[in-house]
Amino acid sequence: MNTDVVPRIAGWQQAWRLVAAAALGIPFWLSTGAALPRGCANDTCSWFVTGDPLLALGCLTALLWRRRFPLVVAMAVAIASSASTLAIGAALLALCSISTRRRQVEIGVVALVYVAASQLTLALYPVQSPPGSLWLQLALTTLSAGIAVAVGVAIGARQVEVRSLRERAESAERERTAWAAQARALERNRIAREMHDVLAHRISLVAMQAGVLDHRGNLSTEENRTLIRGIADGSHQALEELRDVLGVLRADPGRPEPPQPSLDRVPELVADARASGLDVTLTTTLTGRPSDVVGRTCYRVIQEGLTNAAKHAPGAHVHITVEGTAGDDLHVSVRNASATTTTTRPPASGFGLLGLAERITLAGGRLGHHPTLDGGYVLTAHLPWPNHDHEERS
Repeated sequence: MNTDVVPRIAGWQQAWRLVAAAALGIPFWLSTGAALPRGCANDTCSWFVTGDPLLALGCLTALLWRRRFPLVVAMAVAIASSASTLAIGAALLALCSISTRRRQVEIGVVALVYVAASQLTLALYPVQSPPGSLWLQLALTTLSAGIAVAVGVAIGARQVEVRSLRERAESAERERTAWAAQARALERNRIAREMHDVLAHRISLVAMQAGVLDHRGNLSTEENRTLIRGIADGSHQALEELRDVLGVLRADPGRPEPPQPSLDRVPELVADARASGLDVTLTTTLTGRPSDVVGRTCYRVIQEGLTNAAKHAPGAHVHITVEGTAGDDLHVSVRNASATTTTTRPPASGFGLLGLAERITLAGGRLGHHPTLDGGYVLTAHLPWPNHDHEERS
């Protein structure tokens, strides 16, 4: 695996590496000086005390650019180590550094140059070598090169592993952030949907009653009292429903939510609408009992239809039809005639039908709504009603 991107290191990390390379070259330099004839340093071996240290210093300086130009610096230092025993430590550091890239060709070339250069170093000085020392020197040089390569490859593998773990952590953090944002968006949508479904219907009925009370001055005292009582009761119920919604939002996640209204509460919904002044009739033709999801969606369709009728067609007759058979579809229709009175319309959110369409789509059904020829409006929904009893018997 190639690793072209090498992490940057701090200044103190760079400094101690160079100091370690210089310290590693000192034993080689001292051992060579010990092998020189007495007085050689002041005569024919002046390179040992002048050129050798200066060339080593140049190699250590070149190592500062080993991460920007790894192959060039490693080759230059390895070749320069042939004329400086003190630069052997710098050559080993360069070999270790280029091995972190884990490119076999580069490592092989630099290691071969280093081993070959080490055989030329002692040729600069009049050192008497015992028989067989050439092979021993070659073995020690090869061993040192192998150790440097092994250390460099291990460091490179560690860098790749750390980089991979960091990328995984960053990816996991991005995914967690995206998931949290999606969860917040879904929760906001759920809150908005619940607020609309629970409160819009009740507030619309209160607004309709207040509008009738404001525009009709010929009402009797009993009729006024009935409307006022309806407004008070509706406002109280809206407040209670708002508390229920907020209670669900603030509740412990481990606590179950209160049951949602289903198809069996449709008569109660219609009765509340009639008590608020709507002229509503309900026709139900069902064979069997639908699932809770289908029943709850049906309830929300009827609730939205009554809410819209109270808002946009006050005084109009509203006819609700619920029919269906298990194994087929559940058909819901809320049809209202044109408005018979003119009142100030309450503000509309514009999201009721959008949220309802989303509910029905999740349930696998279809939503339809359009004006009628007589100036009214019709809201229809077709919900799938699988026959689970038949599936169980099969």
